Amino acid sequence: MKYGVVVFPGSNCDDDMIFTLSDVMQQPAVKLWHKDTDLQNCDFIFLPGGFSYGDYLRCGAIARFSPIMESVVAHGKKGGYVMGICNGFQILVESGLLDGALLRNDNRKYVCKNVFLKTVTSKTALTHSLDSQKAYQIPMAHGEGRYYASADTLKKLHDNDQILFKYCDSEGKITENSNPNGSLENIAGICNQGRNVFGMMPHPERAAQEMFGNTDGRPFFEALIA
Repeated sequence: MKYGVVVFPGSNCDDDMIFTLSDVMQQPAVKLWHKDTDLQNCDFIFLPGGFSYGDYLRCGAIARFSPIMESVVAHGKKGGYVMGICNGFQILVESGLLDGALLRNDNRKYVCKNVFLKTVTSKTALTHSLDSQKAYQIPMAHGEGRYYASADTLKKLHDNDQILFKYCDSEGKITENSNPNGSLENIAGICNQGRNVFGMMPHPERAAQEMFGNTDGRPFFEALIA
């Protein structure tokens, strides 16, 4: 499988993702420039974190109209794998590939720290081999990561088992105190109904190497590769 990482003006996690995929996981990975439309025969597209177009208007609102996104949306709609992390998640929501919205954190501050995630479903390529009993420690860094959806959308996410992760404490308990940004029901990541488009706010690529003192993010990539 070949991986592509889209680079927008303001992306700052593209090199992190390329390094994790190519050097750590030993997978073929290339950068895809936002002005291009060719996905270079990539099977799996990543939209990385950062501040695309300076987060003007709303996070991801301008990036959604980049030329590359027409190809990314088409790829996702025909069943190709797409994953957005942090700003990438925001772009996927703005583009309509994922439901809901990502609002400003409830404390109105930019939050940068380690959080814990609990896997909610095992029925996706991203989560099939993750331990549902483990609290994965993953870094987060965002100012607009509070997941919100209408009651009808939330019901659809539950009915179709589309919630990937929820924020929890170090023991795996999903509590109000373990919610770092006010996300509805502690939601940290979702997928589409076709189960081929994934979005999450925390950064597993920042926790995939021993040198970082945390490898809890590595199983996320191992699951995708498997």
